[in-house]
Amino acid sequence: MLAKNMSPVVQPLEEIARLLPIRSRVMGLDLGTKTIGLALSDVERRLASPLDTIKRTKFSQDATTLIRRAHDFEVGALIFGLPLNMDGSSGPRAQATEAFMRNLRKLTDLPFAFWDERLSTAAVTRDLIANDVSRAKRADVIDRMAAAYILQGALDRLSRLPDAR
Repeated sequence: MLAKNMSPVVQPLEEIARLLPIRSRVMGLDLGTKTIGLALSDVERRLASPLDTIKRTKFSQDATTLIRRAHDFEVGALIFGLPLNMDGSSGPRAQATEAFMRNLRKLTDLPFAFWDERLSTAAVTRDLIANDVSRAKRADVIDRMAAAYILQGALDRLSRLPDAR
C-alpha cells in the first residue's frame, strides 16, 4: 500500500500523460552498468534530444546527479528504457533497472514509466556508422543517443494519447 500522494514505482504511459504539467519536459534514461544516458524532450514533448551521460559510481551519487539534472530542466516525468530480452522476458538487466527505479522512487516524486528499449543501441549504432562517425566518437555519444531513441518512442506514443497535454 502506498502512502497518500505517492504514486506506484512504475506507471503506464497513459497515466503519465494525465500527470504531466503543461509544458513540462520528459527525461529519457538508458541505464547501463557503467553509464546512464540522458535525453530531454522539448516543452511541447515532440522531440527528444541527447543531453548527457552520467558515469556510474554508486547509487546515491547517481541518483543525486539524476535528480539534480531533472530539476535543472523542470522535468515532469522520467522514461526508463527497459532492457527486455528479445523474447520479451525480464532478464538480469531489466531486473537491475527495476531495482534502480524502486530505490530512486524513495528519493523523488517524479512519475516513472518504462519504454521497451530492445534494439535501441543497435539502431543508434547503425545510424552512427551510416553517418561515418568514428568508433571513438560513437563510444562517447552512444548512451545519450540511445536515451534519445528511447524517449522519442515514448514521446511519439504520448502524442497519440487522448489525455496528452
